[in-house]
Amino acid sequence: MIDLISALSTVVWLAAAAGLAVVTVAAVVLLGLALVAAGQCLVGALTAERCRLPSRPPGRVAILVPAHDEEAGIAATVVDLRRQLRPGDRLLVVADNCADRTAAVARAAGAEVIERQDPRRRGKGHALARGVEVLAADPPEVVVIVDADCRLSPGAALTLAGHAASTGRPIQADYVLSPADPSARSATSALAFLVRNRVRPRALAALGLPCQLTGSGMAFPWALVAHGPLGGAHLVEDLLVGVELGLRGRPPLACVRAHVSSRLADRSDPAAAATQRTRWEHGHLVVLRTHGPRLLREAMRQRRLDLLAQALDLAVPPLSLLTLLLLATAGAAAVAGWTLPLALAAAGLGALALGLGAAWCRFGREVLPARRAILGVPGYVLWKLPIYATYALRGAERRWVRTRRGPAETLIVTAAEDAEGGPHRDGAPRSVDAASARPRAEPSPLTPAGGA
Repeated sequence: MIDLISALSTVVWLAAAAGLAVVTVAAVVLLGLALVAAGQCLVGALTAERCRLPSRPPGRVAILVPAHDEEAGIAATVVDLRRQLRPGDRLLVVADNCADRTAAVARAAGAEVIERQDPRRRGKGHALARGVEVLAADPPEVVVIVDADCRLSPGAALTLAGHAASTGRPIQADYVLSPADPSARSATSALAFLVRNRVRPRALAALGLPCQLTGSGMAFPWALVAHGPLGGAHLVEDLLVGVELGLRGRPPLACVRAHVSSRLADRSDPAAAATQRTRWEHGHLVVLRTHGPRLLREAMRQRRLDLLAQALDLAVPPLSLLTLLLLATAGAAAVAGWTLPLALAAAGLGALALGLGAAWCRFGREVLPARRAILGVPGYVLWKLPIYATYALRGAERRWVRTRRGPAETLIVTAAEDAEGGPHRDGAPRSVDAASARPRAEPSPLTPAGGA
């Protein structure tokens, strides 16, 4: 009996020691990731908007726009992008598996349009690959990729193209999303994108390190487009493209002076919005799991600091998930009475709070006022908990669902920006109804209702 009790005590002790070791290792890893994210937030918040990238006037530029069922807003996008072009530049819209009048509306607004129908191969990567095939007949020096629901700041396309032409590297614009509605959750989601797509890349740019591609406002030298990994149907093609190009010695660089903006998904279609968010989050986790170790291994083998920086940036999971993991680790350590992992997890939470607080003070107060952040941030983190639980239990979400971003827009086009490419015969401004593409006379120009 004494021997049995002694054996059971030994087993319990070993299990406790193993649990302590596992939780401590987890706390160390999570603390390291929290310090990376917090350091990026602090540097990004303290850095001035100053672009250090070399630039030169680019040769011919092509703007490539993948579009799926974008009838409601594509006219506004086309006219906005035409303002960015010079004589000889191209604007190509790929109407991909569209069931509406996206192609007709884009043509009426002045874009060159190619239509693609292949229900078995859906997604942005396949649309971009088709666009590259069309451009290959008369290749430009630089290709700028802009999503169909986005707006570029004035001169952004040529700014991005100039950096890409000078560096031979992909260039990522500052890409942010505005809230779709006044809710605290939408505002918190917009703040999360702002931290991921503006604050952290700004820090990397200030340190001369590469960033990740964030999806829109991306410029590529033609040589990278012609031989690069743009095609495919991965859940987050843009992130994966940046990783692959980093492994090939051409990691992306951030340009903080060129801006691209859009709106978050319309909450009037909550199921589609949730599916889109799940797809993004799961895609990030898939790339982190499959390519993070590879990046780190190649960084060590090639002794490349830029690749190491890209690996560490990729290794940081979505900050909501990182917060949940730190809380779970702290909770487990507190229940078991383990002081060291509890202290490490608490330090990680403190570092994240400091970094995110600095980012919020510099950039986020207008997006998420303090009185709404008190409830908005915890609610947002808890809202995303089922997304991560689904990934753990069933694997990555692979459905593609287009989300609504607001009602149809009406864009007013001046005579110089007429859908026919020339002035109206009476010189009056004309408008393009986004749903019908029928021009009509208007007394004065207006801002698109859904513009970011």
